[in-house]
Order: sequence, then structure tokens, then C-alpha cells
Amino acid sequence: MEYIKRAIYGPDPQEKLRKCNQLLRKNQRQLDRHLQNLNGLETKTKSLIKASAKRGDASSARILARELYNVRKQKSRLHKSKAQLQSVGMQVNETFAVRKIQGSMKSSAGIMKDVNSLVRLPELTGTMQELSMELIKAGVIDEMVSDTLDNLDEEDAVEDAEADAEVDAILTEITGGKLGQVGKVPDNIPQEEEAEEEEDQAGLEDMRERLKALQS
Repeated sequence: MEYIKRAIYGPDPQEKLRKCNQLLRKNQRQLDRHLQNLNGLETKTKSLIKASAKRGDASSARILARELYNVRKQKSRLHKSKAQLQSVGMQVNETFAVRKIQGSMKSSAGIMKDVNSLVRLPELTGTMQELSMELIKAGVIDEMVSDTLDNLDEEDAVEDAEADAEVDAILTEITGGKLGQVGKVPDNIPQEEEAEEEEDQAGLEDMRERLKALQS
């Protein structure tokens, strides 16, 4: 009997809601994993910056500080996306609750805007698309639009213009002012052995590869 009802009327609304919530939790776990990896990458990069400053290698320290700036910027975006995802979850449950009372489902422009933003997040490729399809089938959102984030590149340009100041602030924060804003290093910072420099350079390359992997 249940099979016949499903064939005629489609999945039960509560079943649709359970599926949507399951996919919301899946995307939440994806974001949490990426944030955890970025936290580890941030800690490693700080250590490399300190080692470069101690060795008097201002050039490497500045490159690392720029990479740390990128890590922190990515973390900020993921935290924003996490808040958006939580908002989507609350709105989805509210929409199904209203449907239960009124007997009809209305698509939500607010949910669609957040979902469209999250679908374009590289860290959620695939899992978020799966959720959007379920929301479309449930009638919570209409077909996705593509122009929600047209101003993203413009925002990035503004952020990049401020990057140098942020890099200076990171160097001051981590080295305690040992490295100046223009990358000069006091003569009294001790030089370490060549082996340590090679190890630090290897750490820099490893950190870059890990960041690329997280961003892809």
C-alpha cells in the first residue's frame, strides 16, 4: 500500500525533509573537515614564519605571511558559508512546517540565494549540488540562478588591495616586530645552519601543496 502511495503521490513530505536534513548534515561535516585542515595549516605556517624570522630570512617569512593571509581569508569564507548553511537548514525546516499547516509548499527566494552561493563553493562541490536537487524536487526552491555572486571578483580585488597591509600585520603579530614592514631584518637575529634553511624551504613547499589541495 505504501509503495502504491509513493508511486501515485511521490515521497512523503517528512521523508523529503529527512533527506534534506541528512544532506545538510553531510555538507556541515564537509565544512568542518576543511576548517580543521585549515587550522592545522595555519599552525604549521606560523611555525615556519617564526623559523624564517629566527634565521633572518625575511623573503621567506614574507612569502609565508602571504600564504597565511590566504589561509585566514579562506577560513573566514568557510565560517561565513557555515552560517549560511545553518540558515538554510532553519529555513528548510520552517518551510516544511508551514507546508504541514497550510497544505502547500511555497518556494523561498531567501533559501535559493543562500543555496546558490553555497553550490559555487569549491569545498562543497557535489554534496551541495545534491542538496539543491532535493530542495528543487521538494518545491522548496526553484531552478538555480547563476548571477547571485557576480560581484565576487570585485570583492576579491578590494581584498587583494589590502593584502600587503595584512601581511605586514601578520609579520608583526608572529615575529613580535623582529621583521619590519618592508621586510628588513635586524643584524642581531642569529643565522642557523644551512640544513635548517633547506628544511624550512621544504616545509614551505609542503604547505603550498596542502593549501592548493584544500582550495581545489
